[in-house]
Amino acid sequence: MKKLTWKRIDDIKPKVDPAREFREISGDFGHPLEIAREAISNSFDAKATTINIEFKVVIECGERVLKIVLMDNGEGMDRNQLQAFFDLGNSTRRSDPTAIGEKGHGTKIYFNSRKIEVYTHKNGKSFRAVMDNPLQKLYNDELPIAEIYESDVDPSLRGTEIIITGYNGNRRDRFTHHQLKDYIMWFTKFGCIEMEFGIYEHTDKVLYLKGVDSEVEEELKFGHVFAEENKNTAKLFNDYFIEAPDNYVRKWREEKSLKNFPDIKYQAIFYVAGKKAKYKFNDMIRRQGYNAPQGAYTIQERYGLYICKDFIPIQKKNEWISTSGRSNYTKFHAFINCQDLNLTANRGSVENTPSEILEDLRQAAEELYKKIIESDDWTDLEWLEDQAEGHQTVSKEKKEFKNRCDIAKRSRICNYKDCVLVEPRQEVGVYALFIMLSVLEKNLFPFEIIDYDSHKGIDLIVKTRDKVSIDQSTLRYVEFKYVLNISFNHSFEYLHSIVCWKIHIGHEAVVEDIQGTKRELRVYPPENEGEYTKYFLDDPRNPHKIEVFVLEQYLNEKLGISFFPKTSSVGKQSKCVRKPKAK
Repeated sequence: MKKLTWKRIDDIKPKVDPAREFREISGDFGHPLEIAREAISNSFDAKATTINIEFKVVIECGERVLKIVLMDNGEGMDRNQLQAFFDLGNSTRRSDPTAIGEKGHGTKIYFNSRKIEVYTHKNGKSFRAVMDNPLQKLYNDELPIAEIYESDVDPSLRGTEIIITGYNGNRRDRFTHHQLKDYIMWFTKFGCIEMEFGIYEHTDKVLYLKGVDSEVEEELKFGHVFAEENKNTAKLFNDYFIEAPDNYVRKWREEKSLKNFPDIKYQAIFYVAGKKAKYKFNDMIRRQGYNAPQGAYTIQERYGLYICKDFIPIQKKNEWISTSGRSNYTKFHAFINCQDLNLTANRGSVENTPSEILEDLRQAAEELYKKIIESDDWTDLEWLEDQAEGHQTVSKEKKEFKNRCDIAKRSRICNYKDCVLVEPRQEVGVYALFIMLSVLEKNLFPFEIIDYDSHKGIDLIVKTRDKVSIDQSTLRYVEFKYVLNISFNHSFEYLHSIVCWKIHIGHEAVVEDIQGTKRELRVYPPENEGEYTKYFLDDPRNPHKIEVFVLEQYLNEKLGISFFPKTSSVGKQSKCVRKPKAK
């Protein structure tokens, strides 16, 4: 092949479809409440001490529209910073190691709206920026344009106000006050965990919040809220007794370097807290007997271990503290922070971080977890749990015994052949009554018991009462029911009979077995004295008719047995008189 001669003719410079990229990034935020997180992060980066967040519904052209107002008294923005606010991937704080925002992506969540208005003041200049229909234009593959207006102002005026109209498709169910407050105090910089590590530079910050369902704004104090620690186990037990484990709170704090990366630091705070300790400061936890606010969650859904950056929870990592077959994560209110994590564009995941760093961080969390569960404090908690469980078992047993005694006093009985028969209340009672009658009246039922085991599905193995040996007989089974209905949860195939106490279906009712086979109930009243009402499940194609013994009626007609309350004079004196057989 002839050697080719190459001549450079041009260069290819990669291009970006701006409208498509803006649309992708603005839609990449997974939770609509993340707009609060991004607004708060920007306010912190602007060194604000006061933040106002208001979600409200206004009437515009006869339509109810969601309007969000975000204000702070921070440094404000100059013209270049305002440009970066609307740009994608352009951050003026990238070189600031203390800044939260570094990718230039966060404010793109505002583009999921009908209108964005920005009013900002800095160094004697005020700017007003208006962007109409950003989301609609992005879906039309148009790049939305922000109109910028400028004015001179008093140099002392500073801060930023952002008004967003029609955000989240105007859906506003997520923006109730309780949901907003909970999200802010868990997943934003304002509710971060840094004070647990002696960082107090933001304690003067105040946030005023008002959700769509609130009439007044609420003043929130900086910092994530934990339960108050209690270290005196004996006092805890004396104060709460069997509820002591539910009110138990211990704290473990650790600040170290990663094992294989000594230059990378991490900070961990692990609280172990009982459910009632959590209830005291978190009114968003659903539990029995409590009418939780909209958006509430269970302890299992919220608690465990979170991995953080900037001391803000990013991602739950409960699998890091579920080792050696244990799943104790619901007891933990735990966070592990590392500033060397690489986050995804929407700050929803740490998976952009090199796997070696994440593995070291996982090992650090696991080692602290093992240290906790092997500690004396954990032994104290287990002792409290054992005491509570033991007392609850005894209390439960006493309560159950009392209930059974009360039921026994109300039960109906019959004295038959110097034996007390008790009227059944459930299937096991039918079985017990059948066994007693089988001893007292050996020929009461037309089958002979070969084997019985009431806890494995098939209750009795029987054969017809005759002189044929077992090995030459056709064996079938008998099923016990308290009440026979049209649905039968076994197969008719090998069924000899059904023994029940009551029957809730009538003549010609169709009963279906677990295989979908159907039989029709036939009822034959007694024609002569001494006979009894017979019930059969009939199938014209099968010569074997399945007899149903309805004991409540069968025993009365065959043996004259009737049941009366124990406490009644009839019950105390009742003697069953067997009816004479018909000649």
